[in-house]
Amino acid sequence: MAPRNPPPGSQTSLREANRARLIDALKRHGRLTQVELAGSTGLSPATVSNIVKELTSSGILHTSFTSRSGRRATLVSLARQLGLVAGVHFSSRHLHIAIADTARTIVAQSAFPLALDHRHDAELDRLSLLLGDMMESLGGAVGDLLAVGLALPAPIDQRTGMISSPGLLRGWEGVDVAESLRERIGRPVFADSEANLGGLAEAREGNGRGASASVFIRVGHTISAGLIVGGDLFRGVNGKAGQIGHVTIDENGPVCRCSNRGCLETYASGPALLSLFPPGEGMRRLSDLLHAVESGDGSSRRVVADAGRHIGIAAASLCNLFDPELIVVGGELAQAGEILMAPMRHSLERSALSSASGLPEIVEASFGEWAEARGAMAIALDHVTVGAEALPHSA
Repeated sequence: MAPRNPPPGSQTSLREANRARLIDALKRHGRLTQVELAGSTGLSPATVSNIVKELTSSGILHTSFTSRSGRRATLVSLARQLGLVAGVHFSSRHLHIAIADTARTIVAQSAFPLALDHRHDAELDRLSLLLGDMMESLGGAVGDLLAVGLALPAPIDQRTGMISSPGLLRGWEGVDVAESLRERIGRPVFADSEANLGGLAEAREGNGRGASASVFIRVGHTISAGLIVGGDLFRGVNGKAGQIGHVTIDENGPVCRCSNRGCLETYASGPALLSLFPPGEGMRRLSDLLHAVESGDGSSRRVVADAGRHIGIAAASLCNLFDPELIVVGGELAQAGEILMAPMRHSLERSALSSASGLPEIVEASFGEWAEARGAMAIALDHVTVGAEALPHSA
């Protein structure tokens, strides 16, 4: 039996580092073929094959067969019996909860409506009960969860765990949200903004996968963006990077909830769009607007197209600053599809600096309303340790 802390540079230390690198790649991406693992980790195919065999026999990994480019390939994932994680998304109006194994296979999920001005104490109490019910339906308990990821509709200062900008999520300010939930359920909890986590999901396993730098623009009751570089989040100093909803469109425009004037949200967020319709038309929620758009209502389509134009102008400024390869559009309003995204592209063409490689492509999110919950599962998995005691230590 090798020592638990082998000396740096030894053969045993190198072997353990290679195994850890391979496991980290699977935690980030869920499932990969052995060829993809070699590319992701920089290890040789032979080394990957040996590690996969070793960890499969010890119950750490699971393998199956798939077909890639007409050829049979070995698909590798972390074993399901390693445990479960939960991804939770509090948006302005909805709560989404998903529970998945370490290979990101969802085993339970639920969605619930939320009151507009929900508060952290009542909703975290409710979430604790819901997680307990969902785990009980799976034959377990909350204590069986390895970790929980939490997506919130406001930027989070990772140093304090608190909302980093006053006014953006009333009822949740001045609270370390992750710690507050951790106290309730006794499990590790990790929180971030909904745009960051939606972007992380798309970059790790969705339409943003493979992009060197991407932007996830979330358009719904609020507007925000997540910035991804090399598959990882760029948050800025206080977690406020990507707050595109508070880019000034008109300095003499309406007062925004952030206390500034003429922010993008005052022209293109859900409440701003719904306010354009007379009360008698029944436009109370974004779902009403989207239904009207789908039904071919001209006024509704015009309102969404105008929103796309405004968002595109702000996105052009973001592109000039951040220079992404790809823009992924998510959130409730993304369901309008090309009625929203075609005007965005037009504004981008008019306002963004061009380059030899062209402008960033604009695509719809691949996970729809579950992108943020999947991103929350991803940060939970990032913090899960496949412990040294679970890994065989051979001489």
